[in-house]
Amino acid sequence: MKRARRQRKAGKKQLAEAETWDEGVEQAQDAQAEAAPAEPDETGWKTSTAHLSGITRLVRVGVWALVASGPVLGVMAFLGSSGPARGVAKTVAAPAPASPVGPAGFAELFVSAYLQAGQGTERDLAPYYSGPFALSVKPGTRTVSQSTVIASREVQPGYWSITVAADVTSPDDKGKPKRLGMQYFRVGIQAKGPVGAGGTETAADAAAGYTATSLPAQVSAPAALKPGALAYESDRGASSTDPAVETARGFLTAYLTGTSELDRYTSPGARLQSISPAPYAAVKVTGVQDDAARSGQDKVPADGTVLHQLVQVEARDQAGSPVSLSYALTLKSRAGRWEVASVDDAPAIRASSAPSAAPRSTPAPSRTPTPDAVAATPTPSSS
Repeated sequence: MKRARRQRKAGKKQLAEAETWDEGVEQAQDAQAEAAPAEPDETGWKTSTAHLSGITRLVRVGVWALVASGPVLGVMAFLGSSGPARGVAKTVAAPAPASPVGPAGFAELFVSAYLQAGQGTERDLAPYYSGPFALSVKPGTRTVSQSTVIASREVQPGYWSITVAADVTSPDDKGKPKRLGMQYFRVGIQAKGPVGAGGTETAADAAAGYTATSLPAQVSAPAALKPGALAYESDRGASSTDPAVETARGFLTAYLTGTSELDRYTSPGARLQSISPAPYAAVKVTGVQDDAARSGQDKVPADGTVLHQLVQVEARDQAGSPVSLSYALTLKSRAGRWEVASVDDAPAIRASSAPSAAPRSTPAPSRTPTPDAVAATPTPSSS
C-alpha cells in the first residue's frame, strides 16, 4: 500500500508539471497566431501549435491513467508480497509412528491361550492363529498366573515381533501346582487398520484386526543387568541423632501409617498426601544413604540446602508381617530443620552412569551322565 501512495504522489506531481507546460504551450499558440506561418525545416517536418496541443493532451491522459492505476498496482503488490515466497519449501508434518499397543495386547492374549491349550482344544487358538497345527500336550498341563509384554519391534509396516513374559505353573507328579518360573515367548503379529492400532492405514476410523503368523517360539530371558552407581555416597545407617534421618523416619511413618499429619515434615508448597487407606501399622527405618559431602550431619546447614536420601524401611501390616521398601526423598533445610520437599520418582544415579552386564552364576559341576541317564532325559515338547 505504501508503494501505491508513492505512485499516486508521483502521478499528481507529473500532472501539475503537464498543466504548467500546457499553459506555456497555449501562450505560444497565441503569440504564433499573429505571426506568419512557419516554414518547413530541412527534414520536411514542421512544428505547429496544434501539434504541441496534441502532445499535451497525450501527456495529460497518460498522467491520469497513472494516477488511476495506483490503487490497483498497490493491491497487486500487497497480494504479491503476502503470498508464499517462491523457493521456500513448505513444512510437511512427519507421519505418526505406528503404535505397538494393539499388536502387543493381542500377542499377550495369544500366548496365554496357547500355554493353556492342548490336544483336542486347538480350536481355542482359532481367534489368534488360523494356520494348520496340532498340539500333543495334555490340555491344562500349563497355566499362566500372569503375563506381560517386554519387547515389541515393527519388522516391516504392519508386521510386529512381540516378546511376552509369562509366569508358568504346571502340576507335579502328585497333581500339586508347581511354579516353573518366568518363561519368554516371541510371536509374529500382522496388524490391519490405522497406524494408531499398529496397522498401515492413515484413516483413523479404519477397522483394526490382528493375526499371528505362527505358533509362539520360546526364547531365552533378556540379559540381567547390574544397575549403575547411585549418587548416595554417604551411609548414615539408622542413627536417631541425625536430624535428616529423624525427618525421614517421621515423614515415612506418617506417609505409610496415617498416624500423624504430613505437614509437620514437609516443605511449604509440597503437595504430598498419605496413602489412604493406610497399608501399614508401623514403620522402622533400617538404613539411610545420602549425597551430603560432610561425614556428619548433627547440625542442620543454612536455609535452602538440598539433601537427597535413599531410605530403607521395614513396614509391618496389620497382621505384623514385615515388608521391605525403599524411598528416594529430597530434603530442604529451613529455619534450622530439615523438611521433605518431594518423594522422588526414582533413586538418583551418578552422571553418565549406565547399567552393566550382571555376572552369570556358574552351575555346579555334575558327573558325566550314563547312557541310561541320557536316554531318560526328556526332550523338549514340540508344542
